[in-house]
Amino acid sequence: MWTSMLTSPRAQRYWKVLLWMGVVVTLVLALVPTPPKALSTGWDKADHLGAFGCLAVAGSLAWGSGWRRSLWLGLTLVAFGGLIEILQSFIPYRQADWRDLLADSLGVLLGLVFSTAVTAWKR
Repeated sequence: MWTSMLTSPRAQRYWKVLLWMGVVVTLVLALVPTPPKALSTGWDKADHLGAFGCLAVAGSLAWGSGWRRSLWLGLTLVAFGGLIEILQSFIPYRQADWRDLLADSLGVLLGLVFSTAVTAWKR
């Protein structure tokens, strides 16, 4: 029953809003010269993994599962992570790092697996 509450049309609208809010917050935090320490886990790669994992979960619940949608969402989020890394190379006190993109990609993968498992699990 709770899986239907997560994936109902009304819930999907909320997930879309949450996804876009997450995209904006992620972009802003990634592009400020010195991000606030209070929003960090203390390990940069865990921050990337967590942020992109949350974006993947929100996106998957917003648009539903299915391998094509998951593939599209995953590639889009990885491209977003790549764009952030490129933009960071132009920002003072920031630098592009392929390991950040790897952490983003792993977060996307884990988020998609998690959301697929949650929506497939029936009680």
